[in-house]
Amino acid sequence: MATLPSNQTDVELPVTHQPVDVARALSPRRPATWVLSVITVVVAVQLVHLFLTNPNFEWDVVAQYLNSETVLQGVVMTLFLTVTAMTIGLVLGGILAVCRLSDNALLRALASAYIWFFRGTPQLVQLIFWFNIGLLVPVLSIGIPFGPTFASIESNSLVTPLLAAIVGLGLHDAAYQAEIYRAGLISVDEGQLEAAKALGMKPVRVFFRIQLPQAMRFIVPPTFNSIIALVKGTSLVSVIGGAELLFSVKEIYSQTYQTVPLLIVASIWYLFITTVLNGVQFFIERHYGRGSSRNGSSSPVVRFLDRRAAERNLNRGMES
Repeated sequence: MATLPSNQTDVELPVTHQPVDVARALSPRRPATWVLSVITVVVAVQLVHLFLTNPNFEWDVVAQYLNSETVLQGVVMTLFLTVTAMTIGLVLGGILAVCRLSDNALLRALASAYIWFFRGTPQLVQLIFWFNIGLLVPVLSIGIPFGPTFASIESNSLVTPLLAAIVGLGLHDAAYQAEIYRAGLISVDEGQLEAAKALGMKPVRVFFRIQLPQAMRFIVPPTFNSIIALVKGTSLVSVIGGAELLFSVKEIYSQTYQTVPLLIVASIWYLFITTVLNGVQFFIERHYGRGSSRNGSSSPVVRFLDRRAAERNLNRGMES
């Protein structure tokens, strides 16, 4: 038995001589977790049974139209709208982010006003507005302000559903992308930037070699969330007559009245596109997350890839 020092109250404390086997220690039982797991499995089985046995899903119709020419044309248009609007959003968002971080008060105010407006109004409202821009400005012209006009064109003949969709989606996405960039850039420790400048590095080199690589860890996940939201947001273009995926599907079920299976066809294609984007995001995050202990390595897929990479490195070391 052990005792406390003499200047404190004499209390005998038990001393455990038997070592504790931590490797064989059992985790505490959590019955609530098991109950929740059983309920989840039961619900999942019921859903699978519903999908497979309910004739109203009409899976044969889904298979019939999944690769039809009309649907594939809608998929191509959805991808085109996504890539075009994403490019506008990424480039314009970068410019807005630089303006938000600028020392110029006027640039900060203009960028803040842009972000405030386009983030504060619904995307569908913006699409309808750009499609009906001819009601506000019947004629678009190029010339000297308050001076002669060099060329002009009617707005209704220029602003097609495709152009209205590209402009509406791109400008809306740029507002969100600007805040994503800004959040990523300000997440980098100021001390590192000051140290790089103290070493004589030029501002452009500091940005591309120090600030941007670290900021990308915080920029990539929300950027891909924005891109995935943009893919799904292209479905709003059907309201103004854009021939994207949902519009193509609606054209078919308006004639065949097979609404549910055609909506399943659209959902499958949206899920396929977003799944591919998730895969691209995974590899980009792994690239910029090297050296970080919080790079999402808890995923089973990541652990499998890590094990394979470790095995290859071990084999190379043994061969050398």
